[in-house]
Amino acid sequence: MVNTAIFDMDGTVCNTIDDLADAVNYALNKLGYPLHSVCEYKYFVGDGITNLIYRALPNGKKTDEDVAQARELMLDFYRVHFADKTVAYDGIINLLKTLKEKGIHVACCTNKAHHMAMAVSEKLFCGIFETVIGQSDDRPLKPDPFSVKEIIEKFGTGADQTVFIGDSGVDMQTAERAGVTSIGVTWGFRTEEELKQNGAKYIANAPCDILKIINNL
Repeated sequence: MVNTAIFDMDGTVCNTIDDLADAVNYALNKLGYPLHSVCEYKYFVGDGITNLIYRALPNGKKTDEDVAQARELMLDFYRVHFADKTVAYDGIINLLKTLKEKGIHVACCTNKAHHMAMAVSEKLFCGIFETVIGQSDDRPLKPDPFSVKEIIEKFGTGADQTVFIGDSGVDMQTAERAGVTSIGVTWGFRTEEELKQNGAKYIANAPCDILKIINNL
């Protein structure tokens, strides 16, 4: 029986890709570098801001100094514009509320910078998540299971009673390393093939599918 549901953020509970693309393209434009399409950014995100910036920068402009400069410009823009176009996916808020009504803990574990993850959570989800953990200097990025295990310990539950829901191969790897059940969602930034190749135990094509999966576990 499931008593803890941990969700990824970008591409899983909310569509953040347009605001992320706008913020990085703002930085690239300021530096005189080529811009990228929103579709390209779907494959740049998922491993934290530093890796996002590194992938977006042109070849020959990927030194630590280059990344740091572009990262600062991106964050200056994103802090102000993080919710211009970002929205919760249809059905997600109802899903989260239903899970909580059933007595299931709901949490968010993301490679998004922690302060930005908290800002998005407060803006879109109004305290629905019992805990939100984002990227910070004192914790490793997913697919390291550190943060997932921390959430499980906080709730006093067990890995065998936990599901991890995400839209990428990194999320599926995280679930496997943490010893929890993985649910891959197909409405996010990556493909169903990627989810399956990285060990997705279940596939959800709509938020209501997540509830059905959890009810059957």
